Amino acid sequence: MHLNTRTAANLSLLTAISVVLTRIFGVVLPIAGVGALRLSFGEIPLILAGILFGPWAGALAGLASDLVGYLVNAHGGAFFPGFAFSAALTGLLPGLLLHNRRAALQWWQVGSTVFLTDLVTGVFLNTLWLTILYGQGFFVILPARLGARLVTLPVYTITVFLLNRAYQAYLKSR
Repeated sequence: MHLNTRTAANLSLLTAISVVLTRIFGVVLPIAGVGALRLSFGEIPLILAGILFGPWAGALAGLASDLVGYLVNAHGGAFFPGFAFSAALTGLLPGLLLHNRRAALQWWQVGSTVFLTDLVTGVFLNTLWLTILYGQGFFVILPARLGARLVTLPVYTITVFLLNRAYQAYLKSR
């Protein structure tokens, strides 16, 4: 990872946007009596960080967004390192899969990467962490979390695709 001043500033901005979208504008819905479903768009900046600046930069942004986000608004819970790991993977996986192709990405490449990342982190790992934290059954929480991902998947895909395209056009115009 090449972390110069411009990259650090961009990662800081994407991290801050992720914190605001997740902790301020996110909505937590209870499932089986616990806040097991958060609807937010905070993953979008992390996915972009990985695609635009590389997998390790994306992981750093994800880790920072979880740590800073917890300090800003803990949603009444204790810190759990599993969620920090999931956030780091949310930036790492798209970076591993798409960073080298970022200049000419197709929508289906972004969509399949968002799907895979969301399946690993949002559906499987975060559901596992919630099961460990709250003692609820994995399959009790899973259906609502899957349903929410059906809504966020196209939104994430379109937004990441368009923002990446705009950033690449900006880079060409400089």
